[in-house]
Amino acid sequence: MVSQAQIGRVLAVTAHPDDVDFAAAGTIAQFTDRGVEVAYCVITDGDAGGFDRELDNGGMAELRRAEQTNAAKVVGVTDLRFLGYRDGSVVQSLDLRRDITRVIRQVRPDLVITHCPERNHRFIAPSHPDHRAVGGCALDAVYPDARNPYAFPELLRDEGLEAWTVGEVWLNGSPAPDHHVDVTDTFDRKLAALRSHVSQVGHQHDFEESLRGHFSRIAVEAGFGSGHYIESFQRVVTL
Repeated sequence: MVSQAQIGRVLAVTAHPDDVDFAAAGTIAQFTDRGVEVAYCVITDGDAGGFDRELDNGGMAELRRAEQTNAAKVVGVTDLRFLGYRDGSVVQSLDLRRDITRVIRQVRPDLVITHCPERNHRFIAPSHPDHRAVGGCALDAVYPDARNPYAFPELLRDEGLEAWTVGEVWLNGSPAPDHHVDVTDTFDRKLAALRSHVSQVGHQHDFEESLRGHFSRIAVEAGFGSGHYIESFQRVVTL
């Protein structure tokens, strides 16, 4: 496994604006506090989400990009790449694998954080079809595409993007998490990042109470006891 000291760059690949904040904002804040460079690759602009339908899809997409940009700043991230795929219609494809491979070769991360491609029957929210498609393509982009100079040769030929090997992937939303990060000290920043997504959470009057309850239950299940908040992942070693 990649040691914490070996992680100098992290890339989070997610389907929608706000996904990274629900899954990993506390962990991301810990990384940036240690000086780790973190970039976000957001596959869709989330134009099918939100509750203010006075906005058309284009207006919602613009709003959600702005919300994600503001949320990222809360946890120390300023490098965001929006790929502009259609929200709600993401499927595993060679085009998506190529586009994620491009970003991996640009960022050259030691660690990728992304969605679990498996359906979670214990907790359905992480199993959105877009999440599973993005997680599957991100894993394929990590292995074998990004490290194989003969995969998508146009990336090297036309863009000068050399092959890159990612050492480890952390999957969020997995039905079998095996890596637990205590984010108690950064949980308030996670909350602040999520509150930036007004179009998604602004209508939820019990939002903070519900979120604290969810992540404290994860802490108890992971053996940390009460008084802690935990973000959990499944680690996939890819070296």
